[in-house]
Amino acid sequence: MSAIAQPLRAPVRSPLLEGPITSTLLRLALPNMLALSMAVLVSVAETYYVGSLGTAALAAMALVFPFAMLTQMLSNGAMGSGVSSAISRALGAGEVERASALGLHALVIGAVAGLVYSLVFVFLGPVFYGWLGGRGEVLAQASGFGSVLFSGALLVWVCNTLASVVRGTGNMRLPSGVLLLASLVQVVVGGALGLGLGPLPRWGLPGVALGNIAAMVLAVAVLLAYLQWGQQRIRLDWRAPRLSRAMFSAILRVGALACLSPLQTALAALLLTGMVARLGPAALAGYGIGQRLEFLLIPMAFGVGMAAVPMVGMALGAGQVQRARSVAWISGVMVTAMLGALGLMVWIWPRLWSGLFTQDAAVLAHADLYLRMAAPAFGLFGLGLVLYFASLGAGRVLGPVFAGTLRLALIAGGGAWLMHGGQASAQALFGLVGLAMAAYGLATAWSVWRARWD
Repeated sequence: MSAIAQPLRAPVRSPLLEGPITSTLLRLALPNMLALSMAVLVSVAETYYVGSLGTAALAAMALVFPFAMLTQMLSNGAMGSGVSSAISRALGAGEVERASALGLHALVIGAVAGLVYSLVFVFLGPVFYGWLGGRGEVLAQASGFGSVLFSGALLVWVCNTLASVVRGTGNMRLPSGVLLLASLVQVVVGGALGLGLGPLPRWGLPGVALGNIAAMVLAVAVLLAYLQWGQQRIRLDWRAPRLSRAMFSAILRVGALACLSPLQTALAALLLTGMVARLGPAALAGYGIGQRLEFLLIPMAFGVGMAAVPMVGMALGAGQVQRARSVAWISGVMVTAMLGALGLMVWIWPRLWSGLFTQDAAVLAHADLYLRMAAPAFGLFGLGLVLYFASLGAGRVLGPVFAGTLRLALIAGGGAWLMHGGQASAQALFGLVGLAMAAYGLATAWSVWRARWD
């Protein structure tokens, strides 16, 4: 009988199961938060030097940015956490060979999904940007930027899948260190090629995109080397691997359903982008600056959320249901406090963020308005995000997905009413963002409170 049919069981001894919850969660979350803080700085740097290319370039980036963030949310947050959840639950139950088989199956899923994503956005990207209101020079720049950026989507999916396999074993430091290094490469290469520093050509937005591709090539190489030669927790056997429907199902029954949540988030952002685009380039550029901070809340919550996934998964795999639920709520309190404080800061001083990217008075006015309308809901939004991750660890994501459906319905229905009623203004649309974020957080918390994790 195959090793998959008779998994090797090992004694379950792990700090994720035995250590104090708060200190263990912080120890796992801090490397993630450090790496993701660097990702925030990368985003700030990119927006800063794209701002020097002009308002059209900023508006073009605003059109492409939701699709770029969708890549990360699908491959890292949704499917990636489904991978970590499946591997951590197998390890929590002592099934080492099952965890190893899941790692190989996860790579197949990541490679196929990344190839499909690349093909869709390389060939159909300009159509999507046009639907969002891109016209003329803005659409041309968005199309050039997107075609280069999304040609590397396969690398992004493989990179995040490999990182998720490592996280599933409880190792947060290695993926965080790799992503930190990749972020530095992205800033240096993207900035140099985008602005034409020194003897290099000035390629504008396509040069910025090449920085991302160079960073992903490096990250994939390092993560593959680590899984092959640098650890002993799981064993990836590349020699004629036997693929199993059961192994794919163990990942996809959580990861595929979880993908609905970032799709809903991205669709909500796309709907709003299309509505705001009709208010003019200044409104779109200002919204893009404010929206970038909103999207950065997601990776900030990833820091704690990705730490919660293996802790919840291993606890449930070992039958420790109450510990798993405690991890979920403690992580939720952490993120609510962190993002609530950030929201309060930018609500009082919005220019701390918007002033980094432009000095155009009209763009600044719209960016500041967005932050003042949306920032009060940042804390509740963070609560919903981290409880979504905890639910991934538990393999119970239906409730958070329904909460995302509520958020999307509020934005789609409310936006349609404002647009067709002749009441569409930047203030009304931005206020709708804050309302929908708060509703998402509260609905997710209620669904987790009611869910049975057994």
